[in-house]
Amino acid sequence: MSAPVKVAVVGVGYLGRFHAEKFARLSQAELVGVVDANRDQAESVARSVGCQAFSDHRELLGKVEAVSVVTPTVYHHEVAKDFLAAGADVMCEKPMTTTLEQADELIELAGKEGRVLQVGHLERFNPAVEGMFARVGQPMFIEVNRIAPFKARATDVDVTLDLMIHDLDIILALVDEEPVEVRAKGVPVLGPHADLVNARLEFPGGCVANLTASRLALKDERKMRLFQPDAYLSLDFAKRRLLVVNGVEYRPGKIPKVKAERPRFPKSDPLEKELSAFLDSVRSRGVPRVDGWAGRRALSCAMSVRACVEQGLCQYQDILAASPKWVEALSSEEE
Repeated sequence: MSAPVKVAVVGVGYLGRFHAEKFARLSQAELVGVVDANRDQAESVARSVGCQAFSDHRELLGKVEAVSVVTPTVYHHEVAKDFLAAGADVMCEKPMTTTLEQADELIELAGKEGRVLQVGHLERFNPAVEGMFARVGQPMFIEVNRIAPFKARATDVDVTLDLMIHDLDIILALVDEEPVEVRAKGVPVLGPHADLVNARLEFPGGCVANLTASRLALKDERKMRLFQPDAYLSLDFAKRRLLVVNGVEYRPGKIPKVKAERPRFPKSDPLEKELSAFLDSVRSRGVPRVDGWAGRRALSCAMSVRACVEQGLCQYQDILAASPKWVEALSSEEE
């Protein structure tokens, strides 16, 4: 049996803490250290998982074989680049970088150094999503709603890069084509970036996808509906349920009967599966389920959606600029 892979986690905030906890429990991994610019946070997580704490990721270069990069997106490129150049394999959370040029550089560097580069699109490891992939043949229409209550930690990016990118990744993998047309509208409500976005993608093979993402809801809802010539599939991401309707039995004078399948999936932890799959790729030198090219593809599509949203908002700049001033004026009056 091969020795455990020496790993580290860079960025142990809300999500990074979970990465550290999973690695600490996986037999394939030896968690060497955790890194965070907030030294107190790093030490707190390190104590809970039994490893060393660091405040600078460069202290671990050359000391680990693999790393999870779970920092704010703006630091993904710098940290991942340093570890790839030092000979470590990298699991980088989504979105993989802030620009396509940065994504290209990481992909090129990983190839040059013979390193594994995986991007953290967690929904790919949702058992119901895996079930959908096994049953999809020729998607013709896809509808997605992903809504959630507001979380202040996500205000550094718009809802397209925060939430919708999950569904863009899945749709691009299911259709296996690049969209020929992207249309989108969005609205910033609680900050400078769009908090609600609706997008429509058209693909060369005829498939159309309609997506809505919002972080202004009072509840969580993550659902996808897919139609193809021989079936209708309804997926609930949160409940990890899949409904497959693939036949209608009709007899004259009788009410039609629909053939429906509700497959059952074993309980699993998608994040643990994702990190375990990363370690398997590290050991086997195999291509990850979501490699750098898949991460770049999702990022490129998300940026196209965001560009459409920003273009549509240009005519409302006076209104958008006035809103913060109105809030500031109210605050001044209260003082």
